[in-house]
Amino acid sequence: MTFKGQKILPAVRSMKEFDKMLQTNYEYGVFLDLHIGMLNTVYQYAKENNRKMFLHLDLIQGLKGDEYGAQYVCQEIKPYGIISTKGNAIQQAKKKGVVAIQRAFVLDSSAMERSMELVKHSNPDYIELLPGVIPKVIKTIKTETGKPVFAGGLIDTVNEVEEAIEAGASAITTSNRELWKHFNPDKEI
Repeated sequence: MTFKGQKILPAVRSMKEFDKMLQTNYEYGVFLDLHIGMLNTVYQYAKENNRKMFLHLDLIQGLKGDEYGAQYVCQEIKPYGIISTKGNAIQQAKKKGVVAIQRAFVLDSSAMERSMELVKHSNPDYIELLPGVIPKVIKTIKTETGKPVFAGGLIDTVNEVEEAIEAGASAITTSNRELWKHFNPDKEI
């Protein structure tokens, strides 16, 4: 699965930020920190503007990010994809035909081993690796799991984006608008 050459997946926390994203050529992005009551409206707006948005399931206010929450979101909201740290939510999304991204926090070698076991069990389409500033870990996770990797968290510079891509990341998830602008220079953000 490709993202039409997008190195950056804008991560938006508000409608104001989403409106900024709409001023760009980015087709794919991530919704963070939404209230359950906003989901239908926000996704309708995204679809009207031809945007394919992932939803960070664990950050929806008023909805538990478990397998039942995933089932509800996949059936009723129909996002392009979901992101979750929970393996059962990832499995539920895959059953519903929604792109599934397993979020993994790799802080040490034990966390990396647990993350790889979780990925083997949940079989996501992608892995979002945090922090994304460790090229060695990106390479290892991608090699060991055979899954495409997104890098996110603590990526602040163009050089860090390029290093993560060079290490094998398919894309970078970031809310940093300066990075959005750098990788999509044709539009004012």
